[in-house]
Amino acid sequence: MIVAMVNVGLRLPACNSLKEKRGVTKRLVARLRRELNVSVAEIGGQDSWQRCDLGIAVAAGTEVGARKVAQQIEKIVLREHRVEPLHFEVEITAPQPR
Repeated sequence: MIVAMVNVGLRLPACNSLKEKRGVTKRLVARLRRELNVSVAEIGGQDSWQRCDLGIAVAAGTEVGARKVAQQIEKIVLREHRVEPLHFEVEITAPQPR
């Protein structure tokens, strides 16, 4: 099993309140979960109106498969017109055999 950890930093320039920001992030998180079956959590910027960091976990059988899902995550984020990506980091790990 291969695990990809994706860290996405986002700017939400049109949001003027935490309520607006949460609406945008909830829709993006739901879309990622629905379309790619990944685990997503807001890991930073919870108290900021215009900043959000998402942590996304991908489990795959191969490194190639994990990287393909990471690319699909990036495409979905880039298509979301209400956010501006600040950074997109991918870390691939494999558990150590026992």
